[in-house]
Amino acid sequence: MGVLTPAVKESKGKIKNNRSSDTVMEVVLYVIAVLFLIILIYPLYFIVIASFSDPSAVAGGQVWLFPKGFTLDGYKELLRHSNIWIGYRNTILYTIVGTLIGLVVNISAAYALSRKDLKGRKFLSLFFIFTMFFNGGLIPTFLTVRDFHMYDTFLVMVLPFSVGVYNIIVARTFFQTSIPGDLWEAAQIDGCGNLRFFTGIVLPLSKAIIAVLGLWIAVGHWNSYFNALIYLKNPNLHPLQLILRNILITNQMQSGIGSGEAAQLALRLANMMRYSVIIVATVPIMCVYPFIQKYFNQGVMIGAVKE
Repeated sequence: MGVLTPAVKESKGKIKNNRSSDTVMEVVLYVIAVLFLIILIYPLYFIVIASFSDPSAVAGGQVWLFPKGFTLDGYKELLRHSNIWIGYRNTILYTIVGTLIGLVVNISAAYALSRKDLKGRKFLSLFFIFTMFFNGGLIPTFLTVRDFHMYDTFLVMVLPFSVGVYNIIVARTFFQTSIPGDLWEAAQIDGCGNLRFFTGIVLPLSKAIIAVLGLWIAVGHWNSYFNALIYLKNPNLHPLQLILRNILITNQMQSGIGSGEAAQLALRLANMMRYSVIIVATVPIMCVYPFIQKYFNQGVMIGAVKE
């Protein structure tokens, strides 16, 4: 057997030290990641257990890891309102239709702005970006919606606000960095037109960014209530978020107006419903995320590369 030289021994010692330091760093990173995960997840977990707990136990700080005084009264009182199912129906329709319209509008605009042969491309890009910082405000927007006869209609929730400049910028960057220009030249040689190239080649290669934008737009529609508050007066068109808001306000007012035992009961129900409302409004849209999670990181990172 050969004798190890001092240089070889020194190099082996350095390798061992590097491996041990890498292991320590990896452990530290895992610990930090777990701490951040707990910080992010615990508020949602607390809302879940608080929705099944007695309000006095929640107010007294007794609820930490498990429900105290398990009860379903908050959910029972909330589901007693029949208009919740109307809100669910409307919100699902607004989310589906609004997401489809938003994807068509934003993806098409982004692809057009990503093409270098588009005349006036820089001006149009600046025109879009300008609207991110300056707009007419609520009153001119309201007058525009009214003059287009969309006030108090289904369309007002899915059409006027379908353009998202940030979404367009992200998707445009994705197309510029992920769709080679040579691909369009090769398609032209084969007699492929712009529309066919976009629908037959670009879109199938853009599943990641479509999934990401679809999630963003869908969550925006699902959580939207301000537009309904301003532009809808027909209760049968109200989305879920607005109906839940009205239920909470009504219960809070009833607990403040009454007195004695009735007021205490109303206040107790209002406190229980506060957490139940969050669960009812949040869980359905969260169930969508696992189906597109595999595209999410890829789409965000590619679309976030600066041009």
